[in-house]
Amino acid sequence: MHDVTVNAAVTIPARELILRASRAGGPGGQHVNTSSTRVELVWNVAQTAALDPESRDRILARLANRIDGEGNLRVVAADSRSQRHNRESAAARLAAIVAHALAVRKRRRPTQPTAASKRARIEAKRRQSERKRMRRPADAD
Repeated sequence: MHDVTVNAAVTIPARELILRASRAGGPGGQHVNTSSTRVELVWNVAQTAALDPESRDRILARLANRIDGEGNLRVVAADSRSQRHNRESAAARLAAIVAHALAVRKRRRPTQPTAASKRARIEAKRRQSERKRMRRPADAD
């Protein structure tokens, strides 16, 4: 197993990854019953040295539903009949998940409605009011 590069600043060392192979279902006929092609990649986010405390906290918060009680992030790949392809796929998924969790989201800058949008809203209200007024019987006034 190789190190998993998440982005320019973060690389997960191979020694922190636990790789397990097991038998997978799916395509392959009888061959699938004898080969362990399903790959499970486990990374302990809580104990890793690859992240600074701020990044670790961000990942633990954003991926809380994917991380177990011991701090392990588990990724499974069983798409291919090849264990090597599934290893590569699991590593790529792990990198994508971690990169997405590490991304710092822009703060939303509150904006005011434009003058044109205010006029359009008032005009739409006036037209709707006129439409409703025209539907009323003439003697209702």
